[in-house]
Amino acid sequence: MENKRVLIGMSGGVDSSVSALLLKEQGYEVIGATLELFAGSSCCNVNTYIDAKNVCNSIGIPHFIYDYKNEFREFVIGDFIDCYANCKTPNPCIECNKYMKFGLMYEKAKELDCNYIATGHYAKTEYSEKYKRWVLKKSNAGRKDQSYVLWNIPKDLIEHVLFPLADFENKEQIREIANNHNLKVANKPDSEDICFVPDGNYKKFLENNSQIKPKTGNIVNSKGQVLGKHTGLYNYTIGQRKGLGISNPVPLFVLGFNKDKNEVIVGEEKELYKKEIVVTDINLLLFDKIEGEMEVSVKTRYSAKEAKAKISMQKDNIKVIFDEPQRAVTPGQSAVFYIDDIVVGGGKIK
Repeated sequence: MENKRVLIGMSGGVDSSVSALLLKEQGYEVIGATLELFAGSSCCNVNTYIDAKNVCNSIGIPHFIYDYKNEFREFVIGDFIDCYANCKTPNPCIECNKYMKFGLMYEKAKELDCNYIATGHYAKTEYSEKYKRWVLKKSNAGRKDQSYVLWNIPKDLIEHVLFPLADFENKEQIREIANNHNLKVANKPDSEDICFVPDGNYKKFLENNSQIKPKTGNIVNSKGQVLGKHTGLYNYTIGQRKGLGISNPVPLFVLGFNKDKNEVIVGEEKELYKKEIVVTDINLLLFDKIEGEMEVSVKTRYSAKEAKAKISMQKDNIKVIFDEPQRAVTPGQSAVFYIDDIVVGGGKIK
């Protein structure tokens, strides 16, 4: 008989709450788990735990809280600090998914004899007859689809992951289900910020939690001419236009950094476009390796439109050649590859 025990990550929000409810209605034996990751963050505070426990009580499932604060500091916050120290722009949600939700939580699920884990992400898993394997796909939620932040989960985990919200098209449908079942979190607002930087001031967070401190240096153009002064490399992002403190006949944008010389490099908008990039730290989900050139569409940040491109392996990296040059592609962010609505895999932009 199939093991229908599932451990679901409960954040105290409406998405995970409705996911738990739907799984129970579908006949799964559901266990709720809240991961304690960072004290006082937007997703780890007393209200979160109370909301999650209340939902579990109201739908009649057990609820546990697991303390992973040390692991979160090592894997997620450590990466966040390391990226900024090396002039990259991190995406902590992707690291959290890899190490916490689809790493440690899956280990906990196995301990509890659960065959599945589940989350409230808008994504989809299914068996593909075409590719003869389990695949990760986009959900039906359009712009709210979250497959982009899931490229880094282990390939062999896909068949053990349930996304109950896969076929919903918008958040209003989820809130309506919550209201109909009298879940108190039905109208709880979404949290948009980085969970461990609830005030949105990541610069202050870096200064308070790492060796990264304000250090002035030169702002230069691509020819090396000094145009002004900056207040620390971590205060700037690629594509940034405002706050440079430079007067120039044409608008200038941050193009990149020279860490060794402590320089911010700026230039005109046309210099922001790139036709080719290299992607490292690869995780392939659809294939074991990429042979020759493959046509895919690529997302270079969560909010970006997909762009058509050709990808090919170069030792352990992937070279991406876009059909049309892409604006402000940022090292540290993820490039995620798709064929139609299936996630091929992804990696970090070098």
